Amino acid sequence: MAGRKGKTQTVRDMVLSLGLIMVAGLVMYMFVPHDDTPPETKAVDYRVELLTARRAASYPVAAPEGLPATWKATSVRFRGDQFDAWHLGFHTPDGEYVQIEQSTEKRSTFVEKATQSARRTDRTEQLAGRTWVRYADGRYNALVQEAADGSTTVVAGTASWAGLTQMAQALKTA
Repeated sequence: MAGRKGKTQTVRDMVLSLGLIMVAGLVMYMFVPHDDTPPETKAVDYRVELLTARRAASYPVAAPEGLPATWKATSVRFRGDQFDAWHLGFHTPDGEYVQIEQSTEKRSTFVEKATQSARRTDRTEQLAGRTWVRYADGRYNALVQEAADGSTTVVAGTASWAGLTQMAQALKTA
């Protein structure tokens, strides 16, 4: 009989210990802050890179003017050693992404990369005096403009056609 009492106490002690650990875990969980809201998108200032790109590139570098403040620039880069590649990315007010890509790289190669393999459609649009060709994909759409100077401009992203159009209309080359 003595052995039985020891086993019951051991099981009882283990259950009590487990309960105490769970209570301690619950208390710690309650004191750790929980925030389920997505982090605020940090905007970048692209003015210096834009000035550098406009001085160095062999084509007129485009950047938006007059977009609402709710459009936040999130990424920027200019790579003069890689076909004068210009990139400027934006977070739209509705949480989507739009990027401007420009380059003198071979058009077919550049458009394939910049549109993330979206397919050319038969639709064109006249925006701000320029002809843009639509490229479509299930998740990523683009407007592509081929300039006579050999450069290509792509406005692409997850935004709606209206968002892409708004960005393309806002582009200025200084």
